[in-house]
Formats: sequence, C-alpha cells, structure tokens
Amino acid sequence: MTPESHSPTGTDGPTLAPPPGCPAHGTGPGGLRRLYGPEAEDLGAVYEKLRAEHGPVAPALLHDDVPIWVVLGHGENMHMVSTPSQFCKDSRLWTPMLDGAVKPDHPLMPYFAWQPICAHAEGDEHLRLRGAVTGAMSTIDHRGIRRHINRATQHLVNQFCEEGRADLVGQFAEHLPMAVLCEILGMPEEYGDRLVQATRDCLKGSDTALASHAYVMEVLSRLAVRRRARPEEDFTSHLVTHPAGLTDDEVREHLRVVLLAAYETTANLLANVLRMVLTEPGFRAQLKGGQMTVPEAVEQSLWDEPPFSTVFAYFAKQETELGGQRIRKGDGLLLGMAPGNVDPRVRPDLKANMQGNRSHLAFGGGPHECPGQDIGRAIADVGVDALLMRVPDIRLACAEHELRWRSSIGNRHLVELPVTFTPKSQQDIMERPSVNPVRRQHPNDWEISPERARPTVPAPAAPADEPASAPTPSSGPEPARPSGVLRRLLRWWRGE
Repeated sequence: MTPESHSPTGTDGPTLAPPPGCPAHGTGPGGLRRLYGPEAEDLGAVYEKLRAEHGPVAPALLHDDVPIWVVLGHGENMHMVSTPSQFCKDSRLWTPMLDGAVKPDHPLMPYFAWQPICAHAEGDEHLRLRGAVTGAMSTIDHRGIRRHINRATQHLVNQFCEEGRADLVGQFAEHLPMAVLCEILGMPEEYGDRLVQATRDCLKGSDTALASHAYVMEVLSRLAVRRRARPEEDFTSHLVTHPAGLTDDEVREHLRVVLLAAYETTANLLANVLRMVLTEPGFRAQLKGGQMTVPEAVEQSLWDEPPFSTVFAYFAKQETELGGQRIRKGDGLLLGMAPGNVDPRVRPDLKANMQGNRSHLAFGGGPHECPGQDIGRAIADVGVDALLMRVPDIRLACAEHELRWRSSIGNRHLVELPVTFTPKSQQDIMERPSVNPVRRQHPNDWEISPERARPTVPAPAAPADEPASAPTPSSGPEPARPSGVLRRLLRWWRGE
C-alpha cells in the first residue's frame, strides 16, 4: 500500500479492497470492511484482515456506514495518544458529525457525543478537570482499599462457598468492582444488585438502558448534593472541594465517567483473569508453582484480552500522516487496544510470556491515560488471590468452547463462568486476611496446618534416678516464628 491508499472521508486514492458493497467479503460502500453486523462477529479476525490489507492504520465503517480509521499498530496507537498537537478527543471536530452523517440516534452516539468532562477536554480545560480527578484519587488510601477489597471478596465468596458451585461472572466479577467503587466514592449504602444491574445495563445499549442510566445518575446526584453540603473523607468530597472549582454538573458527569468506566473495565478484567486461570493449564501451574504471581497474571491478561478492545475516538486536528496513511483534518480514529496489543512487530510470538512488561495499551496512554488503573489492578490482584485461597480446587464446570461472550465494537464481555469446587464453610469477613487461614471444616491438602509446618522433637527423658524437673518457660522447642522478611510481608498484606 502507498501512503495515500485511502481516506475514509475522501474519494482520491486507489484501494485494494473488494468491489463496493460486496456481501461475500463483508464490505460496504467503497469496499470498506464493516465493524458491525453479522460480518463482524469476530472482530479480532476482521482486524487481522485489515492489517494484512492496509497495514497498521486501516479504513473501516461504523454503524450506518460512517467512515473511521482503525489504528492497529502498537507504535501508531502510542503516537496518536501522545501527540495532542495532532490528535484530540473533541468530537465536535469530526467531519461526519459536522456534515450530519452521524445522526442523533446513532447507536454509538453515547460514546461520540461531546461532554464537559476531562476525557473530551483539551488544553487548560483538560488540565483543570483532569487535575481535579487525579487530585481526588491521590487522597485514596491504597492499603485501606486493599483491605476493603479483601473483605468484599470474602463477603461474596461466603454467599456461594457452601454450595460448591458458582458463576464467577454474575456472582463475583460483576459485584466486586461495584462494592469497591461504592466505598471509594463514598456511597457504600448504595451498593446492591440494583446498582450493579443498572450499571451493566447502561453499557449494553438495551431498550432499558436509558432508564438504567437515569437511575445511576439519580444515585450520583444524591451523593454530590450530600457531599457539597457535608464533605467527608472520600473521592466525591475531594472532587467537590478541589481548588479547580467543579460545578455540580461537572461533579456529576465525572462521577458517572469514573463509575461506569472503572466498573466495566474492572469487571471485564476480573472475568478475563479468572478465565485464563481456569482454562489454561500452564497458566494455572505457573501460579501454583510460584513462577508467576497474581499481579503478573493480571498484566498477561491485559496484553491478551484488554477490558476494552477499542476506545472511541480520537480526531485529527490537522492534515497529517499515520502508519503510511494520509489522515485529513476532521477524520476520526479508533484507539485499537486489542489489535495494537497483538501487533506482530512487538509480539511476533503471541504465546510468549509478557511477564514484567507493562507496555500494553489496555489503559490507553498520553494525557488521557486511565487515571484509575492502579485501583483496577488492585481489585484484580487482591480479589483473584483471595478467591483462589478460599477455593483452591476451583475448576471450570463446562467445556471451554461452551463459554459464551457478548461482543461489541468496544469490548468482549464473558457472559458466564460456571465453576465447581469442594464446598467450604463461611469465613468471618471481619477477620484480618491470613496467608494460611485455618479451616475448621473440609480440610484440604493444598494448605499446611500449623502442626505439620512445625514438627516437634521429643525432649530427652530424665534419668531414672533423677526426678523430672518442672518445665521452665524456656524448656521444649521454641515455636517457629516468621522470618523478618515474612513478618514485613504479613504486615504489608494486612495493611498494618
């Protein structure tokens, strides 16, 4: 392909695509591949076809055959998100939006519509809004949150541990992030099935999505009003009182963005990590054998199955070139997280372990990089680790090919993850987490009891002509104590 092989908003330049609208190739006007409809059920395969046909930046069609560029290359994605002088997130610059090609009822309008939030702002306004968000996040007690994540995990596991079976999506991955986010935002009393279901429904684009969105906004509006009147030590209060001086509308909109984006990202991340643990024998073996930690497993999942496959959207502020393609002012570009993560130029062997490598695109990059990624990582790290400690013999309850996904252009969400395990007794969720919690029922060979860990040596018998002396506090073997390193590890884990 030549640098000017195609422009989605123009007509100049040849293409190597099939004839216009060719149904046999899943293409639309201009021979462009569609990213929606039956022909795009496997978007991963579509992206690879686009890569083969056009290189790291490819033209495609969104719903209603709206033209868009898909950025497939890892380096090209990083350049786009890190060059605000050329690319921004202000959809008011988008040519199809300006000329009416994107209708008000477009299925993706909730993603495209400009809003007064830091994710869409640029320059000084972006600095003001983003500064308020990051400033409020800087006040979060990360050790305290890790303790809350552990307690929330124990609470969720208690609800199904005695059954010996569960759906780790509906009963765990979709609930743990919401329980933690409600605590961070300062509304723990709002956590419940209704908020979880409404938040999930908002992101599905279903017939009830608008009603669900109204309910979520009602909850967040009540919270903003309460914290404006009486600030406390939580994210919302610090957002309200930040020197940036956010208005009530700005506070509500940023609470919505934080709740919806963080919830969806983390719920998908949890489900993806658990699926990898359950379906890939080598992955599970590395965890159990100590060759891989849970945080490293989370990073591997972020490479292989990022929570969002693409993000809408960046827009060209001027005519430029990217990945050998001529990009015109007003063109729209999708941030291709999933295709960028499998760019053969950075991952020639997709089976290679990416241990210790955090250069994936799962959290974006540049000025708009996800500000809450460390919280998302903590929820996945602590949640998965605590779950596996409670039910170490957990296993998939169906064949891997029977797992079902709900896919969209934005992400791929696991519908269910059915598992079975040896039933366990409930645990006091107020107890501090233990590296080796004592099981009163259902003993398991996976853990070592204190008695087996500290075998005693019989004391020598007293001579027959001497009376046995009374034991002194120092007689007998001294109980083994954790080493200094282990003690520090335990104190860190417990948040002491």
